[in-house]
Amino acid sequence: MESLRIVPGKGDKAATVQDTSNSFGLHDTLKYGPRSLAAEVQSTGKIRDRLENWEATQDNLKLQMQRQLFGLHMPMRLMMERKIVSQNPHMPILPQSNLHLDILMGRDETLECADFMTSASEMAHPLDIHADMEKKLRM
Repeated sequence: MESLRIVPGKGDKAATVQDTSNSFGLHDTLKYGPRSLAAEVQSTGKIRDRLENWEATQDNLKLQMQRQLFGLHMPMRLMMERKIVSQNPHMPILPQSNLHLDILMGRDETLECADFMTSASEMAHPLDIHADMEKKLRM
């Protein structure tokens, strides 16, 4: 059973001192020189790891809470609905926004930079639907 984490868990440490340890299990400074903290710290920091995994952890928390409250069918139903909605069979030449998926994910009330900072050239697409349908049929 999954845990009800609010924040993402800690990642595994990549650095070890097993190669430079003495008989007591400590780093041998006289033989191998001072410990390099840069080698022990991963390339990404703790905050960065948390921010990258934040949305997935929050989603997992919500699904686990629904499972405990309503049973296994509720998170399964929500995941099936997300999968169905994410398969978008509409015309690819038209501007795509998956509002249905945003509603199911709980992102319908949030604003991101892409929502209002798009330029007019990105918004204006040539609407040659016939050529796009022919291209889709060739694939």
